[in-house]
Amino acid sequence: MFRSKKIQTPLGEMLAIKSEKGLCMLEFFDGKSTEKQLKEIENLGEILEKDDEILNRLENELNDYFKGNLKEFTIPLDLIGTDFQKKVWNELIKIPFGETRSYKEQSIAVGDLLAIRAVANANGKNKIAIVVPCHRVIGSDGSLTGYAGGKKRKQFLLELESQQLNLF
Repeated sequence: MFRSKKIQTPLGEMLAIKSEKGLCMLEFFDGKSTEKQLKEIENLGEILEKDDEILNRLENELNDYFKGNLKEFTIPLDLIGTDFQKKVWNELIKIPFGETRSYKEQSIAVGDLLAIRAVANANGKNKIAIVVPCHRVIGSDGSLTGYAGGKKRKQFLLELESQQLNLF
C-alpha cells in the first residue's frame, strides 16, 4: 500500500507518494512523465491519500529548501526501478548541493564512460524530483538539457541552490 499527498511549492503543485520503505515519487502534476510514473506505482499497489508522518516531514523539508534553510533532505527513499537506474539515481544523490555535473561526469561516476545515453535515460526516469537531484545534471557545454518538470523549473532550482551556497 502507498500513501500520497499533494504538496504546494513555489514551482507548482507536486504529488508525493511513499511506500512502507520511503518516498518513491515526487513529481510536478504537470510534469511530462508524471502520469506514466504514477501508473508504474499504481501497478504495484493501491495509493491512498492519507495523512502520513514522512510525507508531512517531506512537505516541511521542501518548504525549508525553497526558503533557503535546507540543503540536504532526510526523508527515507524507496527507489523503484532497475538496478542500473537505482545506481544512476544513487549517484545523483551524491552531487553536492549547488553543484552540477555533466552527463559524461555522471557516466564516469556510474563506472561506464560509454553509458552517457543510458545514464541520461535513467535520469529522465527519476521519479523523485528535487530530493534525488536530477536537475543538477547539465550538458557538457553547460546547457540546461531536458528536465521532466521543464527547463524553467530546472533553471530556478539551479539558481536557488547557487544563490544559497554562500549562506551555508
